[in-house]
Amino acid sequence: MTPALTAALLAAVALALPATGALARPSSPKKVKVQAPARQGTPYAVRDDAMAFAEQLAERRGLDPQWTRQAVARAQRLPVVERLMQPAPAGTPKNWAVYRSRFIDPIRIQAGVRFWQDNREALARAEREFGVPAEIVVGIIGVETIYGQQMGSFRVLDALATLAFDFPAAHPRAAERSEFFRAELGQFLAWQSRIGADPAQPLGSYAGAMGMPQFMPSSWVRWAIDFDGDSRVDLWRSPADAIGSVANYFRAFGWQPGLPTHYPVAFDVERLDLDALLAPDILPTFSVPSFLAKGAHLDGDAVRHDGPLALVELQNGTDPPSYVAGTENFYVITRYNQSSYYAMAVIELGREVKAALPP
Repeated sequence: MTPALTAALLAAVALALPATGALARPSSPKKVKVQAPARQGTPYAVRDDAMAFAEQLAERRGLDPQWTRQAVARAQRLPVVERLMQPAPAGTPKNWAVYRSRFIDPIRIQAGVRFWQDNREALARAEREFGVPAEIVVGIIGVETIYGQQMGSFRVLDALATLAFDFPAAHPRAAERSEFFRAELGQFLAWQSRIGADPAQPLGSYAGAMGMPQFMPSSWVRWAIDFDGDSRVDLWRSPADAIGSVANYFRAFGWQPGLPTHYPVAFDVERLDLDALLAPDILPTFSVPSFLAKGAHLDGDAVRHDGPLALVELQNGTDPPSYVAGTENFYVITRYNQSSYYAMAVIELGREVKAALPP
C-alpha cells in the first residue's frame, strides 16, 4: 500500500497503481527530485462542514482550536484526486498478466537489486528482528514507490481533505471511505501538531500515503519506527526506517516466520467444487483435508501444511484464471493493500530481485 496500504493500507481500487513515530522530517529524498505540483482547488476555509470538523477534531484530540482551523482552512479540494479515486468502469476485466507487467520489469528489478545491495544490513536485521523475509520488504517498497523514486507529489493535506469531505458519491463504498479518510485526516493533523510541523508541507500520493512504503497517517503513527538509530522516524529519506517499519507492520498483522505465502494448486475436475473454494475469498479458511475434499490438488510441502488455506483466483481477462493456495502470510500481505493481485506482485517482484542479486 503500502502500511503499507497498509497497513495501512491502501487502495480504494483493487487494481489501481500504487500503491504506518516519534519525529519525522516531511521532505523529499536526497537522490530524488520531487516538486510540489501547481494544483489549485477550492479552499476548505469556505466550507462550514470542514470548519465544523476542525472544531470537533480539536476538542476530541485536545488540539489548539485556532491551529486546527487554520490547518483545515489551508486545505484545497482537488478534483483530480476525486477522479483518481473513481473505481474502474463496470465490466472492466481484471487481468493478472497485465497487472504483473506493471511491476515485474527490468527497470524495477534492477532498482530493487541496487536497493538490496545498498541496504543489505538493514534488511538482514529486519528479517532477524521481525521474521519478515527481505524479499517481501523489498517487494513492498518496489511496488509502492520503485524504492523511493515515485513517492507522490500531492500535498497530503489536500488529498486527505478532498477524500474526507468530497469522496466521489458514485463510488459504491462512498460513505465508508469518506469516514476512513476523515479519520486519516484527523490522525495526520494530530501528528503534525504533536511534532510541531507544518501540515501543508508533506507530499504523498493522491490517497494521502507517504514515504517509500506509502504509509497512511494512522499506519505511520502506529507502526513506523526509527530503525537507523538517529532518534527520528523518516520514511521519505531513510531506507532503514522504511525497511524496519514495513517489517514491523507485517509482524503487527500476524506474519509467521518461515511460513510460505502460497503453494501451487491444481484441480480434480471430477470432484471440483470451485464455488465453495472461492466463497471465503482470500481469507484462509480450509484445512488441507477440506481443501482436498472440494477438488483441489496439492503436492509436496503443501500437503503437510498444518494451517488454513484459501483458494486465490487471479483472473486473466479472456484467458483462464490462475490459481494458488494462499496461506495466512499471503493474507497478511493483503492487509497492506486488499488485493490478491497486489500481494502476488509484491511476492514475485521480491523473488525476481533476489534471483537477480549478484553471487
